[in-house]
Amino acid sequence: MRTSTTDAAVDRLAQLLRGKTVAVLTGAGVSTDSGIPDYRGEGAPRRTPMTFQTFLADERARKRYWAGSHLGWRRFRSAQPNAGHRALAELEASGVINGVITQNVDGLHTRAGSRRVVELHGSMDKVVCLRCGQAYARESVAARLEQENPGLAEAVTIAPDGDAEVSDVGAFTIPVCTVCGGMLKPDVVFFGELVPVRRFAAAASLVAGADALLVAGSSLAVNSGIRLVELARRGGAPIAVVNRGLTKGDARALVKLDAGTSETLAALAARLSGSRTDSKEMAGG
Repeated sequence: MRTSTTDAAVDRLAQLLRGKTVAVLTGAGVSTDSGIPDYRGEGAPRRTPMTFQTFLADERARKRYWAGSHLGWRRFRSAQPNAGHRALAELEASGVINGVITQNVDGLHTRAGSRRVVELHGSMDKVVCLRCGQAYARESVAARLEQENPGLAEAVTIAPDGDAEVSDVGAFTIPVCTVCGGMLKPDVVFFGELVPVRRFAAAASLVAGADALLVAGSSLAVNSGIRLVELARRGGAPIAVVNRGLTKGDARALVKLDAGTSETLAALAARLSGSRTDSKEMAGG
């Protein structure tokens, strides 16, 4: 059922989740209030994201990606968690949710205080070598990149994967692995690339260990997200969706709020954060 963000709608959502252990799946819509745009939400810019196949095969596309990714990452680094991120951290601390599975690569859930976070699509803070597997902190690679490309121009727009539009990349120098000279790639899952098996298993474990699933800020257009929703459905767990616009999980949801995540999650936390603690005290008393 599709409703708007009213007290009654949030009450219905809280009623569905109250007394349950909830797994949470988040998408780009959770970070829009932190200044990071959405891929598919209302008003999202039209763009073609980098695919893994193109990254491997096309040197110019790889240069453009690294230049844009660097500028986008600098913006990511300055973004701050919003009320939605903080509400989920509060719900975890109070025992309502068992963790957050996120399709975002911005690290804002962890910075907001969430302790159990499965970054389904990786993190922009890490870089890996595709030949030898050496891992690097993004800061160190960024320092090399800026030293080798002092004339790198500022970009205007960024995307949820940390990419940005940069046109002049002919003279751009791509950083390489200092161990083997191999190709470096931000540790994020590109389109056409599979989520690592162990990472998906960790996400599936959170869903399987919960009594309900809350999807927030995701259109569920990516296969890994809808697989987790289907896992919850098959396990008999009720599903709730909070997102602006339609999602591929709406038909499976018992409650759907066509709403912003920041205000909805904050209102939900206000209703539920004390409920798990209160119920435990009553059971113990």
